[in-house]
Amino acid sequence: MFSKKVLVIENTELMVRLVTDVLKWEGYTTISCLGYSNALNKLREEKPDIVIIGVHREIEGFELCEKIKASLVNDLLPMIILTEQDNEQNRLRSLEIGVDGYVGMPFNPKELINKVNNILKIVDRNRGANPLTGLPGNNTIQAEINQRLEKKEKFAVLYGDLDNFKAYNDVYGFTNGDKAIILTADIINEAVSSYGNINDFVGHVGGDDFIAVTTPDKVDDVCSNIIKEFDNKILDLYNDDDKERGYIISKDRQGNTAKFNVIGISIAVVSNEHRELVSTAQIAEIAAEVKKKAKAIQGSNYVIDKRTD
Repeated sequence: MFSKKVLVIENTELMVRLVTDVLKWEGYTTISCLGYSNALNKLREEKPDIVIIGVHREIEGFELCEKIKASLVNDLLPMIILTEQDNEQNRLRSLEIGVDGYVGMPFNPKELINKVNNILKIVDRNRGANPLTGLPGNNTIQAEINQRLEKKEKFAVLYGDLDNFKAYNDVYGFTNGDKAIILTADIINEAVSSYGNINDFVGHVGGDDFIAVTTPDKVDDVCSNIIKEFDNKILDLYNDDDKERGYIISKDRQGNTAKFNVIGISIAVVSNEHRELVSTAQIAEIAAEVKKKAKAIQGSNYVIDKRTD
C-alpha cells in the first residue's frame, strides 16, 4: 500500500529524530527540515501529505504556518502543530490560522499518531466525496465494503436508484434535479442514522445512484423508512398540476412522448446472510440483477436477494 509522506519541521535534531522515529514505526515515509528558513522550498520539492511543525518560543513558527496556509498550493495541506507552549492563546491562534491538529509537549506518541491517522483519513474521504452531496465516493465505498469482507462480518449492501429521474430532469431542469439528488442523500442518511447501526455507511456512487451498508437485521427498517420519507417528500419538488396528476409528460430515450410517474426509489439489497460474498465486483453484479427486479415493480420498493447459490 502507498505510504503517506510526512514532513517534519523542527528546530532541533533531537526533536526531528523523536518525531520521525514515531512516524516511521507506524509505517509513514518521513522527510525532515531542520529550522524554518528552508521549509517552504522543502514543501515545494517533496509535496508531503501532511506537515508537522514544531512551534516553540519563536514567533517564526506561527508565521511559517500562516505562510503555508496563505499559499493557494498549500491552503488545503493538513498541518499539525507540536509545541511546548500549550496555552489558550496559542490554541486560538492555531484555530485562526486553520491548523488541523495541536499536540502539546512533551508529546504522547500515541496521541500524535492518532491525530495524523485521523486527519489523513478525513482528507482522503473528502477528496473522494461527491461534490453535490458531500457523501463518500466510489473509492471510499469500495474500501468500506472490502473492509467488511476482510473481517468476514455479516453485512448488507443497499443499492438505491431513482426511477423516472431523467424525465424529471428534462422537464424541471438540472437545478431541480440536483435538489432531488440532495433530498435523496439526506433521506438515506437520516434513515441509516435512525434505524441502522452506529458504524453503518452511506455513499454516493454518482448521479442518482446511492449505496448504504448496514447489517441484515436492519434492512427492513432502513429500507421501509427510506421509501416512506422519499415518497412523501419528493412531491414537494413538483408543481401543483403535476402533483395532482401524478405524472409528467416528457420524451423517453427513443424520443417518443410519454407519461412518467412521480420519481420513485428502487433499492436492491445484497447480503452475505445466506451466501458467501467475496468481492465488490461480485456484489455489484448481484446488485445489478436485483435492481432490474426492483425497477420492474411500479413505485418505490426494495428487493432483497435471498438466493443461497
